[in-house]
Amino acid sequence: MKTKKELKAIYREMKFRIGVFQIRNIANNKIYIAGSTDLVAIWNRSRFQLNCGIHPNAGLQKEWKEFGEENFVYEILGEIKQDEAKTTDYGKELKQLEGMLIEELQPFEDRGYNRCAGSK
Repeated sequence: MKTKKELKAIYREMKFRIGVFQIRNIANNKIYIAGSTDLVAIWNRSRFQLNCGIHPNAGLQKEWKEFGEENFVYEILGEIKQDEAKTTDYGKELKQLEGMLIEELQPFEDRGYNRCAGSK
């Protein structure tokens, strides 16, 4: 049996899928775009938050409740290729990819649930 210290070391070495995803309302095609350092876990977390009524995005939360989970799909828009040889912080790359996809897809107002930069 491995020690706690060994298990922590193994976890630190694990590679998770890093990238940008969208949650799309298939009833009206509105989208929510965000980035994550773990594309598998973020969908579980988002669904849990939405089903509990505690998701930080109020517009997405409102329509999840209105349309139901069956009218939403999770889609990966882009992934960051990780260097196997080193453990790098991919935060900057992730923000750049997220910004690029948000700029391209414009998920604001009637097209999506994201907020424009500078809006409250």
